[in-house]
Amino acid sequence: MSGAVAGAAPVGPAASGRGDEGSAVAEFAATAGVLALLFAAVLQLAVVQHVRATAVDCAGAGARYAALAGSSPRLGAQRTRDLLSASLSPRYAADVTAGVVTVDPATAGAGAGGAPVVEVRVRAPLPVLGLLGPGRVLDVRGHAAVEGAA
Repeated sequence: MSGAVAGAAPVGPAASGRGDEGSAVAEFAATAGVLALLFAAVLQLAVVQHVRATAVDCAGAGARYAALAGSSPRLGAQRTRDLLSASLSPRYAADVTAGVVTVDPATAGAGAGGAPVVEVRVRAPLPVLGLLGPGRVLDVRGHAAVEGAA
C-alpha cells in the first residue's frame, strides 16, 4: 500500500475533485498550432512540386514543338511561354530561352558525331509563400530530337 494514512483528508488536486480538468483544452491549443504549421509546410511543398512539374512539362512540349520539321526554336520558346502563362501565370513565362544543342555522344551513349537536339530552358520563380517567391531560382529544361536530323 502507499504511504497514505487511513482516514486522512486528500491533499493537492485530488482534494478539490477537479484533477486534470481543463488540461485537454490546453493540450489541444498547444498541438493545434504545430499541426497547422506542419499542414501548411506540406501544402507548400506540394505547390512547389506542382509548379516544377508544370514547368518541366511546358518546356518539354515547347521543345517537341520546336523540333518539328518546319518549326524553329523561337516558335518553341513562344509555345512554352503560352503554355506557362495559361497553366501557371505570365510571371512564370518571363524567362524562356530555346536553342539547338548537340548531344555529346560520350555522355549520351550515341554513335559518333552527336545529334542535334532542341533545348528549351525555363527560369521561373520558386514559390515560397503560395505562388510568390524569388525569381529565376527554378531552372528546368526540356529536350527533343530535331526531326529529320538523323
